[in-house]
Amino acid sequence: MILWLFFIFIAAGSLMLTGSFRRYALARSLMDIPNERSSHCVPTPRGGGAAIVLCILAGLIFLKAAGYMPASFFWALLGAGTLVAIIGWTDDRKDIPARIRLAGHFIAAGWALFWLGGLPQLSLAGMQINPGLILNTLALLYLVWLLNLYNFMDGIDGIAGIEAITVCAGGVALWLLSGGNDFFWTVPVLAACAAAGFLFWNFPKARIFMGDAGSGFLGILLGVLSIQAAWISPELFWAWLILLGAFIVDATITLLRRIWRREKFYQAHRSHAYQHAARKYGAHWPVSLAFGAINLLWLLPVAALVTAGLVDGIFGLIIAYVPIAGTAILFNAGKPGK
Repeated sequence: MILWLFFIFIAAGSLMLTGSFRRYALARSLMDIPNERSSHCVPTPRGGGAAIVLCILAGLIFLKAAGYMPASFFWALLGAGTLVAIIGWTDDRKDIPARIRLAGHFIAAGWALFWLGGLPQLSLAGMQINPGLILNTLALLYLVWLLNLYNFMDGIDGIAGIEAITVCAGGVALWLLSGGNDFFWTVPVLAACAAAGFLFWNFPKARIFMGDAGSGFLGILLGVLSIQAAWISPELFWAWLILLGAFIVDATITLLRRIWRREKFYQAHRSHAYQHAARKYGAHWPVSLAFGAINLLWLLPVAALVTAGLVDGIFGLIIAYVPIAGTAILFNAGKPGK
């Protein structure tokens, strides 16, 4: 009961802190000004994701002190998340050169993998794969890509908050299905509560944006959760990759198509499938809710089959991703936005 009261306190704290950051941003003129690459039309305060960061970091300290987190998991999240958030908070105020920002992201991802012990043994098409230098290097790239793509996907009202809440809710459901006997579930619940408090201000009409500090932090957090889940059960790792599929597929297809056309893929743009969809339907909220529905009604059931051992992980990933990839292409992911 005390733990659930704590989670309610986190949600309320995130809600109030986001309001405070909004007043701070308005007073300091920290505004996101619309331009040709924006999906919004009105100058809007930014940096509200800092409330998510502070609430989750405080929550991690409480969970560790109360004995709900192993030290390795705690230090992986605390160190990597704090570094990514500091980089994002600074970048929100004055641009950091891309190479310095990326170097910081690799340091954060490396820190997380060090404390997690890298990847555990994974099952691939029925074969047991022992992780080595190559797989752990791929894990490093995966964490860096995930924290950056989360930032790329945070482009319309509510989408990043809804993604965090639904993926974390799905992660807890899968943990229960796997017969989890530890307190892994506490961190996804913590993240979902903090995101819910922020979402009050960001949806259905954003009164403040998350900013790089919040989006990058959530990206690295979800990545670390997926790798920690692998240590509980190899099937859970594939299941978490499936849960994250909507963001991963849209961002990856968009990136690849922009590289193919020799565009400056590292520059801001509005050519993601979700951005095309928001323009097509003339509103952000249907698209953000659609992403939440995809997570809960499509990706979670497929992930559950993998977790239960009824479908092999890699095949489940293909089954989950192919329809989403087709939908992303149908909505012109990677093509120039008008």
